[in-house]
Amino acid sequence: MVKSEPEKRRRVNQWRWSLIGAVIVLLLAIVLFPKYCPATCFINRIKKCYCSHSQEGVKYHGVIEDCCCDYETVDRINEEVLHPLLQQIVEYPFFRYFKVKLWCDCPFWPDDGMCHLRDCSVCECPENEFPETFRKPSLNGLSSEDLVCQKGNPEAAVDRTVDAKAFKGWIEVDNPWTNDDETDNAEMTYVNLQLNPERYTGYTGPSVRRIWDAIYLENCHKYPSEECQEKRILHKLISGLHSSISIHIAADYLIDEKTNTWGQNLSLMYDRVLRYPERVKNLYFTFLFVLRSVTKAADYLDQADYDTGNPLEDLNTRILMKKLLYDHKLLAACPKPFDEAKLWKGQSGPELMKQTQMQFKNISALMDCIGCEKCRLWGKLQVLGLGTALKILFSVNGQELSGERLQLQRNEVIALINLLHRLSESIKLVHEMGPSVERMFGKTIAGRGDHISHHI
Repeated sequence: MVKSEPEKRRRVNQWRWSLIGAVIVLLLAIVLFPKYCPATCFINRIKKCYCSHSQEGVKYHGVIEDCCCDYETVDRINEEVLHPLLQQIVEYPFFRYFKVKLWCDCPFWPDDGMCHLRDCSVCECPENEFPETFRKPSLNGLSSEDLVCQKGNPEAAVDRTVDAKAFKGWIEVDNPWTNDDETDNAEMTYVNLQLNPERYTGYTGPSVRRIWDAIYLENCHKYPSEECQEKRILHKLISGLHSSISIHIAADYLIDEKTNTWGQNLSLMYDRVLRYPERVKNLYFTFLFVLRSVTKAADYLDQADYDTGNPLEDLNTRILMKKLLYDHKLLAACPKPFDEAKLWKGQSGPELMKQTQMQFKNISALMDCIGCEKCRLWGKLQVLGLGTALKILFSVNGQELSGERLQLQRNEVIALINLLHRLSESIKLVHEMGPSVERMFGKTIAGRGDHISHHI
């Protein structure tokens, strides 16, 4: 059957407009494509353009700001790989016991915090409970022969890798990003994290508001989006951590104190986090930031000594850590969650890093002002975890600011992996419960700002 001339012209026009549309989509993807993204990010960006009509009911989609992984990929890879692995890893003895200084004076004001629940207190471990290897003195440093400086990296001012042969044993050395003196064993105690879960404690009021106000107003200013990323990064990290803490409090809440009934407080979860899109976005940002620090230190963490005196459990810990560090699904889907190499460049870069480090150290010191033992435990652990991520990512040419090659304490690794697990759990809760909670409690007010009044 011979087609009519009008029919032919119509088909040619359809084909022409389809081609023009594809070209426009491609050009837009290239223009909006972040320069620091790998090829997978570029492909995902184009795919989003074609599939945007199917995403109308999804609140968070597209590439996460200042990162190179999209929300859908993070949710999928967290559900399939990260959360199941982390859930198992933190239950093994090596990651179960955290060394912490619980009793210390607030360096900024007399502590007036009050906690009325028995769940505020922390159950400390008797010495015979935690692994014997943890009681042995760690190496107090390395010989000068081991401190081999890595020469200049032609790729970027910030090294993208951690020396694969860096691990020489656990050491005790202060983290330049945090306030606690980890070498002061006399004042520190081991705590079983499985027996002291992060949850609601009843710790509220002016004492809590004072701490968060001091964090945000004095150390963690919110800069507009047009400001350089270096100035915005600390606020986003703390906001993301704050959102995660709030989600865990709401997810494990004391519903009825008389009957000791625990459950989910969905209205609190909505009021503190879900009604503010920026807080959710910062949660995803913090998760990818910490994940990048773990993948960057993969070779170091793979060699680390996870000995607790239980051969079978220690072997399982090493196997699971290897899976976490080198999972092919994760590496294929999100090969570089965050690109630290593009930060701290230019003449003002070193000064900006030093300023950020001082501010984070102040935030770390504020953890001693928390009046609730359990809140202080989890505050110190997660801030140390975030400080460890900063230490890993912002070492220059494989060196810390002190000039020595990057080394991690046992406690830093424990804090880092537990923090990643906490953030992973929060991402899972937001992904699974967020849409239904928002439908239940109302539509987010468009354009509503993110205020510092979202308290712990």
